[in-house]
Amino acid sequence: MANQPDPDARPGTGLVRVSLVMPIHGCLGLSRPALAALRTLSPRPDEVIVVADVPVPAEELDWLPESTLLLHVPFQSGPAVARNAGAAAATGDLVLFVDSDVVVPPGTLRRIQELFASDPGLAAVFGSYDADPGDPGFLSQYRNLLHHYVHQQGREEASTFWAGLGAVRLDPFRAVGGFDPTFAIPSIEDIELGCRLSDAGHRIRLVKDLQAKHLKKWTAANLLRTDLFQRGIPWTRLILRRQRLPGDLSVDRTARLSTLACALALGSLVAALRFPEALLATAVSLAFLIVVNLRFYSFVARTRSPWFAFRTIPWHFVFYAECGLAALIGTALHYRDQISAPRPSNT
Repeated sequence: MANQPDPDARPGTGLVRVSLVMPIHGCLGLSRPALAALRTLSPRPDEVIVVADVPVPAEELDWLPESTLLLHVPFQSGPAVARNAGAAAATGDLVLFVDSDVVVPPGTLRRIQELFASDPGLAAVFGSYDADPGDPGFLSQYRNLLHHYVHQQGREEASTFWAGLGAVRLDPFRAVGGFDPTFAIPSIEDIELGCRLSDAGHRIRLVKDLQAKHLKKWTAANLLRTDLFQRGIPWTRLILRRQRLPGDLSVDRTARLSTLACALALGSLVAALRFPEALLATAVSLAFLIVVNLRFYSFVARTRSPWFAFRTIPWHFVFYAECGLAALIGTALHYRDQISAPRPSNT
């Protein structure tokens, strides 16, 4: 279902009106760099809507961009609820979602306006983190580079969405029901929205030069928790529910082969406890995993250093091991739900 040219675009420019929505969890002060970056946007958004899940002290209100609309949602209601609240209050032609730990460059809005003005049939666009994250720690650097690389290698015609830096026309957004509010914690609510937009026939585009700086500090604990419980398992259940395997971003051919190689490596390692010769299969699987991901390691070596790239290999192995475990758990939960679901009566 193609979108028609927007009759409310700015006269004489063809540029659409933009409402920027930023959900904030907890203290507003933690989002100060992201909020400060909004002041540098040129042009400015037609409106900025900040949605917070805690009361904002009066002394923190000065950190908000001028003429910001501040909304409140219940504490820990989740980013889906907050973004929906912001979009419900938006009056622009499209809404630009920006996470509260993302610093956008000054020209971001102009680039997005030009994308939508030049393609009236485009429903949504999203970008990626840049290759220079704010936190200097190894895990933060590794995780950010992985996200950046995956998005830079992804297909431009996408079937998902990313709300860290993503814009969508309000009409199709509202037509599909917005973000699913049952995602009460940061999860795959943006991916799931993208799937519904794509299923409804709307076009989504991954724009590789649309980049922003990520400020999040990653630790081993939150990385492992996020990949398994907030990403991998929900994504597996979404794929099985839709009965369609996407071929872009984190579930492309390389990711599937890497997950399989990791599973074979772990399985053969367990078998080697009884049959030592199985260690050969472990070594072969690990070598295959490295070869399949050689382009990523080469990218990291160029961007950081060969030693940095070497240090990412075990973490990359852990990442794909979690992908495999998430697939098993997600599949089991999916079929448990199928079995326990009430069956329609024949009478």
